[in-house]
Amino acid sequence: MTALVGLALSGAVLAAEPQVELKTTMGDIVLELDHDKAPKSVDNFLAYVKSGYYKNTIFHRVIDGFMIQGGGYDEKLKGKPTNKPIPLEASNGLHNVKYSLAMARMGDPNSATSQWFINVEDNAGLDAPGPDGSGGYAVFGKVIKGQETVDKIKAVLVDDKGMFQNLPVVPVVVKSATILKTPIQPKQ
Repeated sequence: MTALVGLALSGAVLAAEPQVELKTTMGDIVLELDHDKAPKSVDNFLAYVKSGYYKNTIFHRVIDGFMIQGGGYDEKLKGKPTNKPIPLEASNGLHNVKYSLAMARMGDPNSATSQWFINVEDNAGLDAPGPDGSGGYAVFGKVIKGQETVDKIKAVLVDDKGMFQNLPVVPVVVKSATILKTPIQPKQ
């Protein structure tokens, strides 16, 4: 009987959703990913995390009252090479609510690669189906620790520079992105 309980408990631990810690120049953020509802988006994001891709990338688009976006550029605003785009998973039942994590993409709904954003307000207009028929934006996780860091980032001074709009004047850098070996309990 004890062996069965032990197996059941270890299975429960293995079933926990993956968590990723972003260490930024403004503080740390812990993301909990929803593999059950967005497996392709989560697997894609984790592949970038495991490869070290996000190290020294910046938040290159910050719009207070909307979202903060990162995952594609270094401090010199040089784009990084990406993996193949993934299919859109926006109709998964998850919503673009405050502190949710979603895939950024181009006009083509199936164009998401490395970039992602954290909603800083409820953004129902980004849910599927989008009001423009675009299919929406796929939520695949949420901030479970470090909401105050997100709030600090959304409030930074921004300006336009070349093709970049709403670019932080002082770069906000993701120093590292790592998968937590020991998951934390989200704040209730």
